[in-house]
Amino acid sequence: MNELLSGRTKGLKKLLPFLGPAFIAGVAYIDPGNFATNIAAGSQYGYMLLWVVLVSNLMAILIQALSAKLGIATGKNLPEVSRENFPKPVSFGLWIQGELVVIATDLAEFIGAALGLYLLFGIPLLPSAIIAAIGSFAILELQRRGFRSLEAGIMGMVFIVVLAFGLQVLYSQPNTGEILNGLFTPQFKGVDSVMLAAGILGATVMPHAIYLHSALTQKRIVGRTEGERKRIFRFEFIDIMIAMIIAGVVNASMLIVAAALFFKNGLNVQDLDVAFTKFGDLVGPFSAILFGIGLLASGLASSAVGTMSGDIIMQGFIRRRIPLYLRRLITVIPPIVIIAIGVNPTTALVISQIILSFGIPFALIPLIMFTSNKKIMGSLVNHKVTNVLAWTIALVIISLNVFLLFQTLTHF
Repeated sequence: MNELLSGRTKGLKKLLPFLGPAFIAGVAYIDPGNFATNIAAGSQYGYMLLWVVLVSNLMAILIQALSAKLGIATGKNLPEVSRENFPKPVSFGLWIQGELVVIATDLAEFIGAALGLYLLFGIPLLPSAIIAAIGSFAILELQRRGFRSLEAGIMGMVFIVVLAFGLQVLYSQPNTGEILNGLFTPQFKGVDSVMLAAGILGATVMPHAIYLHSALTQKRIVGRTEGERKRIFRFEFIDIMIAMIIAGVVNASMLIVAAALFFKNGLNVQDLDVAFTKFGDLVGPFSAILFGIGLLASGLASSAVGTMSGDIIMQGFIRRRIPLYLRRLITVIPPIVIIAIGVNPTTALVISQIILSFGIPFALIPLIMFTSNKKIMGSLVNHKVTNVLAWTIALVIISLNVFLLFQTLTHF
């Protein structure tokens, strides 16, 4: 470690030990909920909401950087710092909402993985969900072999998702001019587009990833001095940039493919099983298979990340821990029940993303408060510009959530 931080180690060899945490946290940014919201947005509004994906990703870079920095500066994760600085009732309330966030996350991940198995192999959803649960246990087993094994396994699955949608973009032949217009021309078209934008935001900026990232960096490489901690954070920021750019490209690719194939052909595709069928009809069987493989890999990888987040949330807020495998067993029950009673999988995915968007402020506001506190952060305390950007992001997210809540209630 001393050589890494002293400058005697050069190039990629110096960077490699710091790569990994952002990729694990970044899996949350390409989970099955993103498939549902991005496909729905692209098929309904074409390229129009691409700018929302871009803005959400820029927000994610800043938010994950703050989370990683908190772990590096304090040697503690966000729930632990919250427990130390908030009254017990507040910490307990934050733990409850954190567990609800994890439940919503697990819902999206298991339904996505089960749907991937159903689409690829024709296995009914309920047996598919059970198989997906077994797969998630296998991924957790990698954690027992060390964090490098887990990171390698998750990075491999991320690569599968990237490859699947990279090829999909090539097959769909999107309009470059319309892509650029969608990326850099902010606009909405009616209330439904705003609600979809909130769903995209909820699917991109994930509260459990905010908690998780601080835990992944808190003891990975420990800086003994302020200077070492600053250098560690600089390397970790590179990790964040790489992981978030990959996640942003994947999310944009999902929306672009839906716009180029479905919107262009007048198809308003709201269900992922319908999307699978239409990929086969419009492009060919291989395109549909790519979509199913990407969905399956995304669901399995993100399910393990959700379990890790739940463990950190419980341990940090209330100093309690249950075995990871028991937690995994408990958290598979709600999605299996939802599948068993016949709820539309895509509808459940979109609802889960809306729930997640409401959990963001409860993780984000404490994070900004703590990283703005010099007593907690030392030399890694936020700059004034960072604070302004962070509070602006929090205000935008909270405002969107209030609007979304109002629109949801008025529809009932």
